[in-house]
Amino acid sequence: MNNRWFRRYTGMRNRGINPQGFHVSQLKFYVVLLPLAAIMLLPIVFIFSSAFKPPDELFAYPPRFFVSNPTLKNFTDLLSKTSTSGIPVSRYLFNSVLVTLVTVVSSVLVSSTAAYALSKKRFKLKQVLFAINNVALMFVPIAVTIPRFLVIEKLNLLNTFWVHILPVLAMPVGLFLLKQFIDGVPDEVIEAAQIDGASDVTIYWRIILPMIQPAIATIAILTFQAAWNNTEVSTLYINNESLRTLAFYLNTLTTTAGANAAVGTSSVTGANAVAGQGIAAAGALLMFLPNLVIFIFLQSQVMSTMSHSGLK
Repeated sequence: MNNRWFRRYTGMRNRGINPQGFHVSQLKFYVVLLPLAAIMLLPIVFIFSSAFKPPDELFAYPPRFFVSNPTLKNFTDLLSKTSTSGIPVSRYLFNSVLVTLVTVVSSVLVSSTAAYALSKKRFKLKQVLFAINNVALMFVPIAVTIPRFLVIEKLNLLNTFWVHILPVLAMPVGLFLLKQFIDGVPDEVIEAAQIDGASDVTIYWRIILPMIQPAIATIAILTFQAAWNNTEVSTLYINNESLRTLAFYLNTLTTTAGANAAVGTSSVTGANAVAGQGIAAAGALLMFLPNLVIFIFLQSQVMSTMSHSGLK
């Protein structure tokens, strides 16, 4: 087949079966995917809508999904609450940012080095160790709360800054995804580097890491969400208020407002309940925004990781 007929044939296929641009044949996909996308966006829309609802709409019956008269009162109430605390809210924010950054970097380093060893190195019990990691995927966090507390107590990590970081360094899902991704790196590339005299550190840093960037971005997102939204550590393992995080502090504000609503006169009780609900909505939005921003910037990497890790 000459080039002219080849271009004509492939052009017909691109316009019909799998067009590169928009084609009428793609409408059937939009009919199915657009309603699904709208349903998946509803929780995000609801978070934004609730954060800007005035008090009368927060407790309106029947409940309203969209805000009619948006207001910033919930955010001003949140700021007024934070200004009356004994420890500045900036301290909680600093703790959250520092803990999240250190946890993300450390978790990526630990998971990627372990995945490289399990994927490309030969040693005894390699399959057994990977099987143990896969078994750990089945445990929900609440099932390991008591064993984790006992381990943390034996290591003398209670009421220390490191208790935020060390327990979440080993993420079974992170090791699994990175190992599956590294399995796709050709062994010939690593063997060629070894013949040229490259050490394991050089191979890991200059070959493995650049080739698994999508997987690293995915693990960074998962670790960021786990560290940024974590209130369990500050609740169970920390007594020093200056070591607690912003997520715990905002959760305390909302629960305190709700508790205050249980005492006092009926009029004050109603006002406190409404204010507590508004503070909770504003705090939920503030905690959700960083997760949304980081996912928007790295979502293409996440999709690439999921497709590669599933094709084995």
